[in-house]
Amino acid sequence: MLDELLRRVSSHTPRNLETDKRFPEAAVLLPITRSESPELVLTLRASGLSTHGGEVAFPGGRRDPEDPDLVFTALREAEEEIGLPPGLVEIIGPLSPLISKHGLKVTPFVGLIPDFVEYRANDAEIAAVFSVPLEFFRQDPREHTHRIDYQGRSWYVPSYRFGEYKIWGLSAIMIVELINLVYDADISLHRPPEHFTSI
Repeated sequence: MLDELLRRVSSHTPRNLETDKRFPEAAVLLPITRSESPELVLTLRASGLSTHGGEVAFPGGRRDPEDPDLVFTALREAEEEIGLPPGLVEIIGPLSPLISKHGLKVTPFVGLIPDFVEYRANDAEIAAVFSVPLEFFRQDPREHTHRIDYQGRSWYVPSYRFGEYKIWGLSAIMIVELINLVYDADISLHRPPEHFTSI
């Protein structure tokens, strides 16, 4: 499973995103545990934050002017937010960049991490760190679907429920690209499912 994941992600060519150069850049890390049943590590952001407060997200954030590249940004932010040492992360490759609702160009990076990491959540930013088996997303067990009209087309974005956590928005779009890539899942973001809720 991990060998196939490594092969597929490292040989993947992300979609190009032509954007205005003035868009500030950000990067997130999609940490996957090295285990027989790999898990994806996510965070619940602290409710008091001005952006994405109380939402599920991957560790990451805005690129600082002194960051040499976006991989560095993703690793720096993961260390700041959840105490994940950069030396424990093996970066496999990028997924397609996206524009957040706050006007950031966000590039996701898939990384392999040990399955024994003890996370230290930064209480000012992170309320919880949790992990979800990759297999959970394979069958696309969406609770409902959000329709987002963006750049002249409709996106049908799944919203997943895992325990007490709701996984949706940009994070769900990234997960769909990853799951399609690893499992040939053919989850479409541009065709509505049989039942969906538009908001």
